[in-house]
Amino acid sequence: MSDIKTEYGWDASMGISLYDKIRQDMKKAMVKKDTAVRDTMRLIMGSFPSLTVSITLESGKKTTRVKKPEEITDDDLLNIIRKFVKSEKTVLELKKETTSDYLELLNLYLPQMATSEEIKQWILDNVDLSGYKSPMQAMGNVMKHFGKLADGNQVKEVLKNMKSS
Repeated sequence: MSDIKTEYGWDASMGISLYDKIRQDMKKAMVKKDTAVRDTMRLIMGSFPSLTVSITLESGKKTTRVKKPEEITDDDLLNIIRKFVKSEKTVLELKKETTSDYLELLNLYLPQMATSEEIKQWILDNVDLSGYKSPMQAMGNVMKHFGKLADGNQVKEVLKNMKSS
């Protein structure tokens, strides 16, 4: 699994779209006969038809069509990967396990999540908690700043700990 971390994965700073990186990694996995990576890339690519664009037909009827490869954005793909991560976490929870190779591979394609320390530091630097009856009321502002780079439960924990300190 350790060589997978260096070989596969994506980061916005790579200068390549996530779509192209997934296709490259799929080819690389096929050549190396790395079935776990190949199957994961196939799973992601199999979700491409779920990415659609709304269109209006000449008759005025509204419908959708599948996005062309050049229309697929990194955000579209990140949402697909997040969906798989969420379902894998649910499965692992039921199995009472914490992680799997599949989950670790999927996470290599997602942006790095904010750490509890980063969240706490941002709150200290940017949010005046004295303006709130409870630190939990700052949750909206914090989530707006971090967006999908912070887990809501993690932010909640950080705010709870700040209240008690």
